[in-house]
Amino acid sequence: MFPGTYVDTTPDKPAVIMAGSGEELSFKELDDRSARLAQYLYAAGLRPGDHVSIFMENNIRFFEFYWAAIRSGLFFTTINRYLQPDESAYIIADSESKAVFTSVAMSELVADLPGLCPDCDIWLTCDGPIDGYERYEDAVADQPAEPLADQPRGEMMLYSSGTTGRPKGIMRSLGGFQVDDPDGAGAVVALAGGLFGIDSDTVYLSPAPMYHSAPLGFTSSVQALGGTVVLMERFDPAQALQYIDTYKITHSQWVPTMFSRMLKLPAEQREGFDWSTHKVAIHAAAPCPVEVKKQMFDLWGPIIFEYYAGTEVNGFVFCPPQAWLDHPGTVGQAILGTIHICDDEGNELPNGESGAIYFEREEMPFEYHNDPEKTKGSQHPDHPNWSSLGDVGYVDDEGFLYLTDRKAFMIIAGGVNIYPQEIEDCLIMHPKVADVAVFGVPNEDLGEEVKAVVQPAVGTEASDELAGELLAYAKEHIANYKVPRSMDFRDELPRLPTGKLYKRILRDEYWGSKDSKIV
Repeated sequence: MFPGTYVDTTPDKPAVIMAGSGEELSFKELDDRSARLAQYLYAAGLRPGDHVSIFMENNIRFFEFYWAAIRSGLFFTTINRYLQPDESAYIIADSESKAVFTSVAMSELVADLPGLCPDCDIWLTCDGPIDGYERYEDAVADQPAEPLADQPRGEMMLYSSGTTGRPKGIMRSLGGFQVDDPDGAGAVVALAGGLFGIDSDTVYLSPAPMYHSAPLGFTSSVQALGGTVVLMERFDPAQALQYIDTYKITHSQWVPTMFSRMLKLPAEQREGFDWSTHKVAIHAAAPCPVEVKKQMFDLWGPIIFEYYAGTEVNGFVFCPPQAWLDHPGTVGQAILGTIHICDDEGNELPNGESGAIYFEREEMPFEYHNDPEKTKGSQHPDHPNWSSLGDVGYVDDEGFLYLTDRKAFMIIAGGVNIYPQEIEDCLIMHPKVADVAVFGVPNEDLGEEVKAVVQPAVGTEASDELAGELLAYAKEHIANYKVPRSMDFRDELPRLPTGKLYKRILRDEYWGSKDSKIV
């Protein structure tokens, strides 16, 4: 349950391959380099329970930094590579990081960080020099490629995406296990092997940015189980389909926007590939429109597995292919935590009624770092061991969960609750729509009205005629009161490669807020 486990048996096997360049890192190289960095950090005074951060693009060195921290008993924090210096400095300071890892590709965004974070002493860069940073390659050159005498397993401490206010670190306790103890490998490794069949024969395509919890959790689990990660430098729909063939991918992970973009490729870019090795395609991060997922089943066959969970790991909902085909639109049934659907007062609702989704665990499995109020706000008012991620949904009589939307984005128009997700799922199916966001805007009579902001498909011009066509399309497919009252266009919506749509940025433009930053 650790890359070093495989050095004696498969030392030359790739632990990771960069999909575009073909650069490889073997299990032996990964073990040696992460050991050298662990030795360096220990010599610099870092001890179990300390924190380190990485602010970096998808890079093969990412895994060396990650495993050095995990085999040293450290907390490892990833920083969204699209953040501005003051935003990333906040995370470094809030996490009390003692070391930061980056690369020369991030020079412009990281140049000022040492001055902004005076309490952090270690600044390492790879692939080239940055003023104020020590070269990673030089720092570890004289360190032995030997394990530390004590290797307690570290833990990720990732930050919430910050759709409202500052992001907060999601803190889970260190388990007290050694890094090579299978009992301490954690829930993600167990789920990767038990649910998705990931093992030493796996070749796993990861098209998403590594700062996000799912790509980091799954790719590190693949390596912990002896498989090979094929890491895309960035997502490109046509290249992704090609890589499944080129690298004989067995497993992959996606977000729904990636599905939409692959499906909207010209037919000639979606045909002629050998995908026979591709047995498991995993998706999560956001609800997938039913029609989009049906088309992906048509493209790849019944290999698409879905799950619903958060970095908090307060619950886990799982949906294998046949379960979804039998219950279109569901995200599955709970296999970790008991689901409770509650109204705004915390009362439980009957099956079929939408409300806040809570997961019951024997005890609260996480806390938000330095923010007891946010931790308390995620808990049920009467049951502190029930916690919510802020999503709304309902459960049917068979225990299948259906997501309705984020509670924060529900529109209340004339006292009627309207969930944007349903409207977005409708509009995204139109061939002239590349992306869409729906939210409420002020209306003097109704309080709020429905607004749609659309990114037109390539080759489509924004116009009043296009707006009329799309609104007419919406009227054919959803109830009239849900149809947007107006529609605007943008060249691109503020969506990150993780699939996360920063809807608050758009919404705040119409509500007059001047505080719309991606944090």
